[in-house]
This record gives sequence, structure tokens and C-alpha cells, in this order.
Amino acid sequence: MVCFSRVKLGTEAAWATFPFGVRTGEMASEESSPLLGTAAEVELPAAERPSQLDVYLSKVQNRNVYLATFAAVLGPLSFGFVLGYSSPAIPSLKRSGNPALRLEDSQASWFGSVVTLGAAAGGILGGYLVDKAGRKLSLMFCAVPYVFGFLTIVSAQNVWMLYVGRLLSGLASGVTSLVVPVYISEIAHSKVRGMLGSCVQLMVVTGILGAYMAGMGLGWRWLAVLGSVPPCIMLGLMAFMPETPRFLLSRNQQAEAVAALQFLRGPLVEHEWECREIQASAHEQQELSLAEFKNPSIYKPFFIGVTIMFFQQVSGINAIMFYAETIFEEANFKNSSAASVIVGSIQVFFTAVAALIIDRTGRKILLVFSGFIMAASAAVFGMYFKMALPGPGNSSHVKWSDSPLGLALVEEEHSLAWLAVLSVGLFIMGFALGWGPIPWLVMSEIFPLRARGVASGACVLTNWFMAFLITKEFHDLMVLLTPYGTFWLFSGTCLLSVLFTILCVPETKGKSLEEIEAYFQRLR
Repeated sequence: MVCFSRVKLGTEAAWATFPFGVRTGEMASEESSPLLGTAAEVELPAAERPSQLDVYLSKVQNRNVYLATFAAVLGPLSFGFVLGYSSPAIPSLKRSGNPALRLEDSQASWFGSVVTLGAAAGGILGGYLVDKAGRKLSLMFCAVPYVFGFLTIVSAQNVWMLYVGRLLSGLASGVTSLVVPVYISEIAHSKVRGMLGSCVQLMVVTGILGAYMAGMGLGWRWLAVLGSVPPCIMLGLMAFMPETPRFLLSRNQQAEAVAALQFLRGPLVEHEWECREIQASAHEQQELSLAEFKNPSIYKPFFIGVTIMFFQQVSGINAIMFYAETIFEEANFKNSSAASVIVGSIQVFFTAVAALIIDRTGRKILLVFSGFIMAASAAVFGMYFKMALPGPGNSSHVKWSDSPLGLALVEEEHSLAWLAVLSVGLFIMGFALGWGPIPWLVMSEIFPLRARGVASGACVLTNWFMAFLITKEFHDLMVLLTPYGTFWLFSGTCLLSVLFTILCVPETKGKSLEEIEAYFQRLR
């Protein structure tokens, strides 16, 4: 077991062994030690003494860790813009005056979903880069395919150039979705890791909302120009941010790791103490081998990480977000763009709420609560389609396969249209509170250092491959199962995700990454 092998926090031995504020090689006394204080304080009952970690964290200054997080999450902002871009761009490209750029229904489906193929490849590439090049350089690398992808779309002369642009921006999104959570989890301490980790999803949904809102006033080319701005800013800011201390220590760069901690924690704490705690784990790390997947500390978090990503996508969220405008058109909303902006705003607000409460409520309870809300709202949305669809005997029912999503409803707004908005709004709210931000956060927390790149890459690959399947086959699902059957299927998978969370997902609130690793090592 590697967690805190040199110091047992909260015990009397730890209290006397590493007095806070005393550097390596110095002798500590009761009179001089800032941690021990006076002899009277030392004699307090053990239960009343603050742990060494609590004392350490009470003196941490978070300003620079917030700055580094802000620089990193400009990547997820770009990632969200990529996801949201297709919603306003597809209707515009379908009406394009240039026949070479005009999208047919099948081409529009590929334009929306090919980004997920690029992201799946990006997950594999990111898993390699994050271990070989480091977290910081991998983030800086992300900016290049983002910018080239959007510029390829801007200069597109045919549909294939549009596909290439989406593929490149998808590649960058895949790398981003892996590296940013890992970077943030390794620079943040346990008291703020949940909040900062949730900012990844917050910036993703902010990017989606930004694309929706900008798409109401900009054409698809200028929208792509706008999308290239955040990655350029990220590249500039990340150049001044530190590499993560854990990665530096895994490469035996102790001086650089201490310097990174000095930047991230401020000048008031004993940086060498945290460095020793990380180093106790990092020095025992070995290169990951295939045989190690027999070890519960590897295969159990791996199973949890991959499964939680699977459930995030089979909830149906990407199908809803990719085709937000089209879904509202099919649900008889005349102003579908405004409806999409409302949905995006709901997602941003409740993701921000999740970020604020996640370190108090915990990951597990939010996942369960979120899953129940999503299951109920998806069932209600299916009920709406069941009531709104023409009957099987109605000839208009046959027109299902001729529309963008294969659904031909009456032209006037249906009297139950409010039910569609309410149910989708509740679904987005539920997703934003739990199943949006938490899978990415859990992925960045549960893997041991030596497995973080490979295992996170497998999680991202699973997530994006399932996103591709759901997005690409959404139309066929709507035809095969009918709209209401499709959303009832999503409701069922949401209930399964709740069951999985209750039975398998551990609570990581307030635990250091080393403590989480030790938890899995104790499992047999």
C-alpha cells in the first residue's frame, strides 16, 4: 500500500514526526514548531487535534491554482463550442447557396457525428501524450488541431473539407477531455478538487451555450472563426502555468515539483511536506503492464471508469444536444433556436450549482439524484411523443422517414408542446447536476498514477465511441423504436446507471488521490 507510507495522518506518530514548518534535517521542539504549538496544545485529546493535512490546507492560498485551472478549462470551452457548433450550423448549411456545401440529411448526420470519431482517436492519442509529454505540453498541443479544424471549416470549398475540419476539432476535443481533468485533479488539493474538476463540464456547457447564442446572429463561417479564439488564448496562458507536481515527481524532478507547489499553494505552507507525501507514492510506481490488470487496484477502478462513461452517453444526452434545434422543430416549436438557448442556459446554471455543492454533498449522492431525474424526464418526453404522434392509421405517420429526424408532426404548435420543453429542461438539469460533470471528475481521481494515462484513454475512447453510436444512430433508433420508444429506452438506461452507482461507485469526497488509490488496493 503506497498511500501515506511515510506518515499516518491523524495519529500521534504523525503528529510528532513531521512538525509543520520544519524543513528536512531541522530539529523540532514544542516551543518552535508552528504545527505542534505549545505543550498544552500537544496534550489535547487525539480526536480534538487537527490533522496535519488540515493544518497544511488551512494555510494554502488558492489564487494560483484557480488561475491554472482557468487556463486549462479554456480547452473544454473550445470542446463545448465544437459540440454546440453543429446545432446552428447544420440548418444554415442545409440552406447554403453553394451546392458543393449544401448538406443532405445523411451528410448532416455525418457532420454532426464525425466529431465523435475524431474525439475517440483523440482519447487514444491523449492517453499516450499525457504520460510521455506530460499534462502541460499535452494541453498546449490541443490548441493546434482546434485552430486548424476551425480554419479548415472557414475555408471549406466542399463537404469533405467540412468533415476534415470537424474531424480535427474532434481530435482536439478527445485529447482535451482526457488531459484537462487529469491536470486539474493533480494540481488541486482535496478541499477544492471536486469544485475545480466540475469546472471542466461547466466550461463545456458554456461553450455549447455560446455556440447556440452566437449561431443566432452569425453565419457558419464566422461562427467557426469565433471558435478558434479560445484555444489560442489557452495556448498563451498555459505557457506560463506549471506542470503537475505528481508528474514531475514521477520523473524524479523534485526541484521542479517543489517550485510547482510553491506556485500552486502559495508561500505560507511547507511545500516539502506535500512533496514527500506525493513522492512516497510516486517512487513506488512502475510502468503499467498487462499482467497488472489482475490487480484489484487496477481493474476495479478501470471497470468503474469505463462503465460510468458508457452510462453517461447511453443516457441520450449527446443525441439531445447535437440535434437540439431539430428536436424542437419536430416538437412543433416555431422558434427552435431560442428553445435551444434556453436549454443551454439551464445546463450552464445547474452545472455551476453542481460545482458549488459537490465537495459538500459528495459525488455518489449527486449521481443517484441526477439519474432519477433523467429517468423520469426522459419517460415524460417519450410520453409527449406518444400523445403528439399521429395514430398508426393516419397517413401522416408514414411521413416519419421523410423528415430530418424522420418525424412528421402537424405544422401548428401542439397544445402539449410545453410538456416537451419541461421534460427536456428537467433532463438537462438532472444531467448537469450529476452525470455531466461527475464521470469526468471520477475518471481523474480513481486511477493510480502509473495507470492514469492508459486507463483514462480507455475511458475517453469508450465515451466518444458511444457518443458516435448514439449520435449517428439516433435517427435509426427513432425509426425503429418510434420517438417515444427511443426516449423510454434512454429512461431505462438512466435507471440502470443509478443501480450501478449505488452498487459500484465509491465516494471520493475529501480524499487525497493517494487515499483513493489505497482504498482500491485494500479491495480483494
